[in-house]
Amino acid sequence: MAGNAQLDTSSNPARLLISGDWTLAHYTRLKQQTEQLVGQYDDQTAIDLDDVSSIDTAGASLLVELLGAERVSQLTKTAQKLPAADRALLQTVYSSMRDFCVPVKTAEQNIGILLLSRIGSSVYKLWQDTLQLLGFIGLILQTLVRNLFRPKQWRITPVVAHIEQIGLNAAPIVVLLTFMVGAVVAFLGATVLANFGAGIFTVDLVAFSFLREFGVLLTAILLAGRTASAFTAQIGSMKANEEIDAIRTLGLDPMDLLVLPRVLALLIALPLLTFLAMMAGILGGAVVCVVSLGISPDMFISLLHSDIGVQHFLVGMVKAPFFAFLIAAVGCLEGFKVSGSAESVGAHTTSSVVQSIFIVIVLDAVAALFFMEMGW
Repeated sequence: MAGNAQLDTSSNPARLLISGDWTLAHYTRLKQQTEQLVGQYDDQTAIDLDDVSSIDTAGASLLVELLGAERVSQLTKTAQKLPAADRALLQTVYSSMRDFCVPVKTAEQNIGILLLSRIGSSVYKLWQDTLQLLGFIGLILQTLVRNLFRPKQWRITPVVAHIEQIGLNAAPIVVLLTFMVGAVVAFLGATVLANFGAGIFTVDLVAFSFLREFGVLLTAILLAGRTASAFTAQIGSMKANEEIDAIRTLGLDPMDLLVLPRVLALLIALPLLTFLAMMAGILGGAVVCVVSLGISPDMFISLLHSDIGVQHFLVGMVKAPFFAFLIAAVGCLEGFKVSGSAESVGAHTTSSVVQSIFIVIVLDAVAALFFMEMGW
């Protein structure tokens, strides 16, 4: 029999008669009845559940909405003619609905405030990263000075191994890249300068650009992507596998074992690769000059000798150790920041590459302005 809810006002006090099947099959009709009865009874109205034949969760939820959780709680104790299973179901449903809280919708933030908040967070993170990098640089210098007068603690083998990995293995790609860039620069210079009848100055353009900027900058950017990421991945994997904790447990210093050999290796390898990059870039420009402009190799070398001073070569070379030190410091520091998961290793490896390239470009720009103001 379909469920029914009817208010009997003939008795005093009024009685709410609930009967029939309060199940999902009659949900629509029962929902309409309960909505019509809202406000027509109060706490003094008696509730009669004696004629209820069956209840499921849908019907129980309607009863809780109609009578209220507290009233249903009382009825589960007083309605003795209601089967124990139905009373238990009513108690479970009213407990669930009583404890249920509608999630509070988070107020939408103003776009301008959200943008300022993100900018502030980014600036704060940049400041914290800068302080960490400066502190780590100080720790590297302290370790270097401490071991400088202790020859027995010099670790020559790992330094040589890292030089091979960083320098020798990277030489082909550095030479190839700078040779191609030198050819492109010479081709563009010849194309533009030929319009002014000054194609001969392509030699000066290639030499100036590679001796002062492109040689060291391209090499540093390549090693920032190749070596800094390798340092971070190697140290980060050791951190994730708790190998660094094991090193400390043995009474050894990770700075001596892991950081210092990598820093020294990069300090040696980057200037050597920079010199190769300069020579390869000039050689690429020379090939284009010989093929496109008809400048003989002897004339190319003569123009280099007469127009290009040695100070331009020194300006480029003096920047290499600073770039090498910062790239190694950033790569090792990001490795120590790894938290222990593979995802963290990947995130910090990416971060080390981005930071290294950013620092190299910014430092190169500052150095260019400094040397220009000094007239070097």
